[in-house]
Amino acid sequence: MQKIDLPEREDWRARAEELGFSFADMHGEPYWDESSAYAFTLEEIETGIEDPATELHAMAREAVAEIVASEELMARLAIPEAHRDLVADSWRRAEPEIYGRFDLVWDGTGTARMLEYNADTPTSLYESAAFQWGWLEEQIAAGVLPADADQFNGIHEALVERFRALFPPDTDLHFTAMAGNPEDYATVESMAWAAREAGMGAHYSDLESIGLSTGGQFLDAEDRVIGTLFKLYPWEDLLRDGFAAHLATAGCLMLEPAWKAVVSNKGLLPVLWRMFPGHPNLLPAFFEDEIAGGAPEARRAADALGRAHVRKPLFSREGAAIRIVEDGRETEASAEGGYGSHPMIVQAYHPLPEFGGFRPVLGAWIVGEACVGLGVREDRGRITQDLSRFKPHFIR
Repeated sequence: MQKIDLPEREDWRARAEELGFSFADMHGEPYWDESSAYAFTLEEIETGIEDPATELHAMAREAVAEIVASEELMARLAIPEAHRDLVADSWRRAEPEIYGRFDLVWDGTGTARMLEYNADTPTSLYESAAFQWGWLEEQIAAGVLPADADQFNGIHEALVERFRALFPPDTDLHFTAMAGNPEDYATVESMAWAAREAGMGAHYSDLESIGLSTGGQFLDAEDRVIGTLFKLYPWEDLLRDGFAAHLATAGCLMLEPAWKAVVSNKGLLPVLWRMFPGHPNLLPAFFEDEIAGGAPEARRAADALGRAHVRKPLFSREGAAIRIVEDGRETEASAEGGYGSHPMIVQAYHPLPEFGGFRPVLGAWIVGEACVGLGVREDRGRITQDLSRFKPHFIR
């Protein structure tokens, strides 16, 4: 794994604008940054990222079965009591999943470690699946990269096949996200693009435009009944929304399904550590209140966490409300972003590697139950946040 300086394409910003990649620069800072790229060998991709992420996904599914069968764990993960049956029934009915993204820390040596699993509403899909592939093709054509360079990127193709496997041709699917957020819209449109290629009807409505029929069914902006809805709206918010009362009776299949509420939740991390202690791709993790509740558990956690740990709320997006604690002292923290009041977990601190003054996090994309692609984000700080840069990658 290396970071290599490369010449930028002269017209890449015009190309981004033409393709609707309107957030390539945000708040006066570059978000997409192709002044350098991360290079991997095929062996590094296959054994260092692809295989571990696929295994971690299988482990997460095992954890779902454990969590939905336990009132104690459902409570620990702050699943509202009124909707625990909805979440558990979603798992028992094997409601299908589409995608997710593991955030991994790795420098190309040893084993990748899981930082968290964005299993419900991961963004950066468009830039991972499409824009960085266009970068690869154009840089090969320009002679910047060798003709045999490749990229770990079967994301779009896997999404097309996933939709084909789940739904008959001509099925009408609906897609929704909050209005006025270009990054969210790009993610949803990437999904809809795959669905259309799979032969589905794909209809978009802003989240705020979705309503209820007199019979309690969900309606889109044109008052069409929604039978299947891909929603870029986190389950932790939806389960506390007024619409939640209609989820069980509306006859609408949700993508992602309700059981993803327990794997998009950072409470998954201590559950995984409890189920798979010492697994080489996991970091030790514990519920903070569990440690405070008893001396034996506190001692066990102290031994596993060592001299440094990270405090994370159960619910948090874009690196919000994260705190790094070293030798009992908080040494770095991100803005709370409205998440600081949630229950906390603690996870062993694993420093991100540093390449040219930036620290990358590897986003391993899951479609169905397999890892199919990679996106890299980097930041000068130790906490990856919403304005951290997206970097292309290639396989040497």
